Amino acid sequence: MKCGIGMKRRTVQSSALQSVGYDAEKETLELEFRDNGGVWQYLALPPAVYKQFIRAASLGRFFVKKIKGKFKEQKVDTEKA
Repeated sequence: MKCGIGMKRRTVQSSALQSVGYDAEKETLELEFRDNGGVWQYLALPPAVYKQFIRAASLGRFFVKKIKGKFKEQKVDTEKA
């Protein structure tokens, strides 16, 4: 499922991720992956999980162990009309 342009993200220090955004009201995490991996949203992700994620020593490792496959995901269509 694709949706429109995503939320505002901030650049992070990670070998896997370029930028990260989070909407606490919608409980939506948005990740921009390096190496042309695209932008993905992870839905119904509680604020507590986001706080653990953003404080993790390795964002990529935390993502693989605690987020990937555990929350509904959708690809963000980043192409502008």
